[in-house]
Amino acid sequence: MTTRLDSLKTHSLVVADTGDLDAIKRYRPHDATTNPSLLLKAFDLPGYQALIDEELAALRAEYQDHQSQVEHAVDRLAVAKGAEIARHIPGRISTEVAARLSFDEEASFRKAHELIELYGRRGVGPDRVLIKLASTWEGIRAAERLEREGIQCNLTLLFSEVQAQACFDAGVFLVSPFVGRVTDWYKKETGRDFAPEEDPGVRFVHGVCERAGHGGYDTVVMGASFRTVGQVLALAGCPRLTISPSLLEELAAEEGEVARAVEIPAASERPRPLSEPAFRWGHNQDAMANDKLAEGIRRFDEDQRTLEARLAERLG
Repeated sequence: MTTRLDSLKTHSLVVADTGDLDAIKRYRPHDATTNPSLLLKAFDLPGYQALIDEELAALRAEYQDHQSQVEHAVDRLAVAKGAEIARHIPGRISTEVAARLSFDEEASFRKAHELIELYGRRGVGPDRVLIKLASTWEGIRAAERLEREGIQCNLTLLFSEVQAQACFDAGVFLVSPFVGRVTDWYKKETGRDFAPEEDPGVRFVHGVCERAGHGGYDTVVMGASFRTVGQVLALAGCPRLTISPSLLEELAAEEGEVARAVEIPAASERPRPLSEPAFRWGHNQDAMANDKLAEGIRRFDEDQRTLEARLAERLG
């Protein structure tokens, strides 16, 4: 009998939302991702210590002052881990530009090139990497420039229709609309739980898929930030789904067929590209999206700073 995970893979490409190499080997996703939050979770895993020590030793040899070592430590660690993961997946590894650069187009653009260069030193070409940027106006503009150069991007922290539309207008490779965090906001606001078919996060991602299809955009939609297996199954058929190890384990442990829940419509009409004022006003008018984007950037930055502090301690 087929497991629900195997059946899900017939409808959607499965991406592992983890930096845990053991989980990646176990569930065999097509793509994987790494970011400071996931690196922080993996920081104390026994199998991770040799890689950390190796990278810190290389930083000590390359940079003489402690501050420079710390400034480069997270990127070096992310790329080292990403390169290791890339050897165990057929697809791509998403690697994040620091959240503190979310409102700086030029700095985001430069950081993306630095990450690609670091991967190149490890024999991982740009065709195996997705640069992860927050879906701010500045992040989307940086992604548009990178895409023109052949550096493909994953636009994350996506909560509003205007964010999705601006990403489609920019021709980015992939967008990651968040499911769980959208639902979290509505649960807090209404004080109620939602069945999968009425779940606000699920309905939001359905809408992003429909918008991509109607506009005939090539951008890949990848549902992200799942809280339950029910949310995952309600988005079977979304082109890609990035799923945590705990939910992958649930899906792999259960037998049964998964029905397609998302159908991408045929192209009909493409709207005019959004201007910057239209983007900012439209996003501002969506209270949930406005709150969750700001919160997401803060949380990613907090994890980045915590990871930097842990690495500084090890370097010291």
